Order: sequence, then C-alpha cells, then structure tokens
Amino acid sequence: MNLKRALMKDKLRTKYLLMIKINLGCGKRNFGKDWIHIDGGDYGHLDSRDIINFPYNDIDLLYASHLISYFDRHEIIPILKTWKSKHSSNGVLRIAVPDFQAISKLYINNLFNLESFLGPLYGKMQMKDKFIYHKTVYDESSLISLLSICEFKNIKKWDHKSVEHGKYDDHSQAYLPHMEKKSGTLISLNLECTK
Repeated sequence: MNLKRALMKDKLRTKYLLMIKINLGCGKRNFGKDWIHIDGGDYGHLDSRDIINFPYNDIDLLYASHLISYFDRHEIIPILKTWKSKHSSNGVLRIAVPDFQAISKLYINNLFNLESFLGPLYGKMQMKDKFIYHKTVYDESSLISLLSICEFKNIKKWDHKSVEHGKYDDHSQAYLPHMEKKSGTLISLNLECTK
C-alpha cells in the first residue's frame, strides 16, 4: 500500500467531504482518482493488495465485481462481515456475481454451448505464479440469503446503466452474446445492500 497516497485520500475526504469508494478486486480496471483500488494482483494503480483486511474504514461504497465467487460459501461469510465492519453507518456494498439462473436458462434452452459459460462459471485468473478459480456460484435467492446471514439490509438489484462506475465495462456487464447489451441476456447478478 502506498501510505502517502492513502493519507492524501483521507485528507481530501475530510477537506471536500468526498465519499470513500473502493473498487475491490479491481484487476486492471482503474476507475480514477476518486476511487481506492484494491486487488491481489500487481497493477500500478493499486492502493492496497489486501482484499480482506485493507486499511480503510468508514467506507461509503464498496464495489466487488465477480470477486466473492473466488471464496467458497463458508469462507465468504467472515469476509463479508469484515467488509461490513469497515462501512460507514449507511455504507453500501455493491456486488456482482455470475448469475447461475440466467446461465442455466440459456444452456437448457440450447441457446449457447457449454464453452460459452466456462469463463463466467469458473473465473480462471492468473495471480502471480498460479491460477485461481471460482469456488461457488449464486442465484438471486442464495445471494440474498448470504447477505441476510451477514445482516446486510435493503438488499436489491442494481443496474450498471444507472451507477457511476457503469461507464467502465467490467463483469457486471457480462452479456451473451458477448457485448450485446441491447438484445443479449445479462449473465451477471448485480445486488447491493446497506450496513
């Protein structure tokens, strides 16, 4: 973590009453100077590489696109609780995961072959000298249940077209056919909730 940069962001927030917004598991995507970027990879724009015990608190918005699937279901509960403890009193957790129900419908209806779903379902990604993979999948009811177990409130869907970071094409905008955002099927389940 670049401590000088982190302190500068804290000073800016105090001076201008800026929101603390974190792009967690950001990968190569840089949302700009108004965001804190955290990822386990090695990218020049990162403020921290610790996606669980990052050094930020009083967070207004924590955004994690297709990140929680890299943890199995018993691992993610304490992680979500840790993230929740770092939120401001009205802080928002906005997450996106591959939507198992949407993917299943497309597959069962023979609209796409199995190879079309391997990336979203398994999420193969290189981290340093090894590859990591998704360990679980979610549908809307199982993700709502998980967030409820962690005592998040006001759980609802969010639309990538109506959020500030929606201008960045990330996995929350995964469609099949690929990039067919007007006529395709969204295969990302996007939910948000509050502390």
